[in-house]
Amino acid sequence: MAGKRSIFEEVDTAEKPTAQPGAIDRAASRGNRRGVRAWLMVLFALVVVMIVVGGLTRLTDSGLSITEWRPVTGALPPMSEAAWEVELEKYRTIPEYQLQNKGMSLSEFKTIYWWEWGHRQLGRVIGLVWAVGFLWFLMRKQIPTGWTGRLIAVGALGGLQGAIGWWMVSSGLTGEMLDVASYRLATHLGLAFVILGLIAWYVFTLGRTEAELLQARRLGSPKLATLTGWLIAVAYLQVVVGALVAGIDAGRTYTDWPLMAGDFFPTLAFEYSPAWRNFFESEALVQFNHRMLGYALFLFGMFVWWRARGAASRAVKQAFDWVAVMMFGQMVLGIGTVLYAAPWHLAIVHQLGAVVLVCLILRARFTSIYPPVQSVRN
Repeated sequence: MAGKRSIFEEVDTAEKPTAQPGAIDRAASRGNRRGVRAWLMVLFALVVVMIVVGGLTRLTDSGLSITEWRPVTGALPPMSEAAWEVELEKYRTIPEYQLQNKGMSLSEFKTIYWWEWGHRQLGRVIGLVWAVGFLWFLMRKQIPTGWTGRLIAVGALGGLQGAIGWWMVSSGLTGEMLDVASYRLATHLGLAFVILGLIAWYVFTLGRTEAELLQARRLGSPKLATLTGWLIAVAYLQVVVGALVAGIDAGRTYTDWPLMAGDFFPTLAFEYSPAWRNFFESEALVQFNHRMLGYALFLFGMFVWWRARGAASRAVKQAFDWVAVMMFGQMVLGIGTVLYAAPWHLAIVHQLGAVVLVCLILRARFTSIYPPVQSVRN
């Protein structure tokens, strides 16, 4: 008969249970969050460059130099002098050449052609980077759980953006239009900011695990997040109105501040009939709306910043501090752009400032929803 084992022996030799990860942790472990995030960051950078190049294409009046939409064959530029002459001959048939650039030399045409070609080529590069990256992670089964649809949405919006780009260009190829329709330009730029904001939000989200996000959300500030959501909406509207300003060169018409040609409300604000046309075509009313919305955005932004002073997290406060700093800087840039009649270098910095501001507001909202863990001392 075997001897009795001591209590100490039982405890010492018993198999110790190992902690099992929770359902959230197991789901979060599926997929390559870090790799997908890095890929999205590349896409984000490319979209920012695309917005800048698009702005320069508009500022150099180059957007109508290519009169056809050839998504595949258009990737190759003219390869001979004869081919260049063919492209110039196509350009000679549109109103911009006949009413504004008549007599343009081939060398001058090449300058504006390369801007538009580069803009379109960059769009193709973005589409290729998205497709290659998505298929790579899909085939290797590295897309995190629940993210396939989100990543497809980014690609679908990119494809839609290309179609809207041609819809915009086509508005300036007939009739007496010297530029593209301003509302179509605003739609094109507006969708670019939607894509940019969506990618930025995904980058923020993938920076932490699902378990970390769930834990952080319990410490979030829902009211502050709601206020910041409205701030994003106002900032987005300001971007769209700014595109209307760029579309009709309204920034080069009234170059005094704070008044407009000596008046608070310009006398030519409603020069067209019917009245609704003025919100898109009147240089006076469009710039006035951009100014007023800028003031409203700044004041509302300062109010949201003040409300963020009461947040418990220091990281949340700092995120809103950066929003306030950039909002002030963007307003100064806007005033300077007006006073100097919107030279291209100031105008493009102002547009880039809008990109930075929107991303900082998005980051502040994300931080208010998911405040990072901080020590008790902090």
